[in-house]
Amino acid sequence: MASHSTKDTQQTNLGSAVPRRPRHSAIAYTIRHRARMVIACVIAGALVFLGTVAAATWFNIDHAVQERRVNSHFEHQEYLDPNAGQPIRFVLIGQDSRDAGNADIAGDGAENAGVHNADTTMVVEIAADRQFINLVSIPRDSLVDVPSCTTSQGTIPAQYGVMFNSIFSTAYAVGGDLSSAASCTVSAINSLTGLDISNFIVVDFKGLADMIDAIGGVDVCIPVHTEDANTDMDLSKGMHHLDGKSATNYARMRYGTGTDGSDIMRTTRQQYLIKSLFNEAISKNLFTQTSQLYQLVRAAINSLSISEGMADTAALVGLAMSLRNMPLDHLYMQTVPITEAPTDPNRVVWAPDADEVWAKFREDKPLFSTEDTTPSDTNEDGGDTGASDTPSETPSASPSDTAGPSQEGTDSPAATPAPTVDPQTGLIKQPDGTLIDPETGGVVDPETGAIKDPDTNQYVGIAYQYLNNTVCAVPATKQ
Repeated sequence: MASHSTKDTQQTNLGSAVPRRPRHSAIAYTIRHRARMVIACVIAGALVFLGTVAAATWFNIDHAVQERRVNSHFEHQEYLDPNAGQPIRFVLIGQDSRDAGNADIAGDGAENAGVHNADTTMVVEIAADRQFINLVSIPRDSLVDVPSCTTSQGTIPAQYGVMFNSIFSTAYAVGGDLSSAASCTVSAINSLTGLDISNFIVVDFKGLADMIDAIGGVDVCIPVHTEDANTDMDLSKGMHHLDGKSATNYARMRYGTGTDGSDIMRTTRQQYLIKSLFNEAISKNLFTQTSQLYQLVRAAINSLSISEGMADTAALVGLAMSLRNMPLDHLYMQTVPITEAPTDPNRVVWAPDADEVWAKFREDKPLFSTEDTTPSDTNEDGGDTGASDTPSETPSASPSDTAGPSQEGTDSPAATPAPTVDPQTGLIKQPDGTLIDPETGGVVDPETGAIKDPDTNQYVGIAYQYLNNTVCAVPATKQ
């Protein structure tokens, strides 16, 4: 503490006299000193409190991650490293468990308690530069050949012409645990795709509903009036803000109106719901809403079973942070190309061009790209020469399409109208009104937004922007 002079002299400042400072009374000094100490203690206490909360939060989350850790049956286990500059691949499995908490979402599960099926399987790739995510759904009704696999209770021989979702349930029945079921599913995917994946995340549908509830629900476009007696669902056409249970039931429904009953159509609704969940979370800027972010993280972790190679809290946080600047429209989703099975019209097999999809995974390329790399749009140095922002997949008009009025004295036919691109949805509208998705080349159903392969007539996805901005261009309705 600095001493206070009691001399009655004047202080000199550049030859000028200034009055001495007034004396401080002991009482006044004591009050100010105590005030500073109180303020310092409050600030220090606040910092310690925040640090303790952060540490406790980290401990709670890390503890939850480790509790949800699942060992795998792979000889070479890859461990998550978000800073390695490599693509990250894993299999996301939606488990159709009819155990406690899931029966009301499954809609028909009371009599099937204890059954473990793979209702949804998606192969996920996060790009090495973290600028895009590929997600490809594998229909559960696909007929596939799979190699033998190791479970906790022995080896399952190779299987031929089996439904894809049976791989999970068979391995669970033989091995008796989630590790066996998920590992055999991933092993089959590696054999079918040529990929080398050793990580997986398994989520049950109650968990998905909890995640949606944690962010306050999600906006879902209902393209047609939808009723389903199995889930007591009755939704009018339009945009609805649904809670977790309702949104999950809508994505999973196979019966009632608004669906053709196929697993493939349901798969596209699940893709749509995942993208809507991403969109809702991003729109809320959860990094500034720490309580809601914490609830979402806890809900997610408590509903996930994570392979040992990904069950690292620090690595998961690092991965999440590395994706914070990725645009939502760089989340590319589709169903693996399929065609009707020749032996069963109610089943499907992978189409020959399915390997083109997996080749993009192997090469760390986005499923779809709107970059126009034609020579006419770039100069010799690779620079842009002023090409428009129209997607490169937009069909170019032929000379006859762009020709002006016929010259006098000729019999040239009138010009055919050229396709147009909707700037709001990105879809291509043909002269006859047909809507084309420029990413997949599929035909878009103007009523539902569903995209079908023009050759096989099978679903490949949903036109997300078209569905939200055109089909359901109405205010959200709170449920």
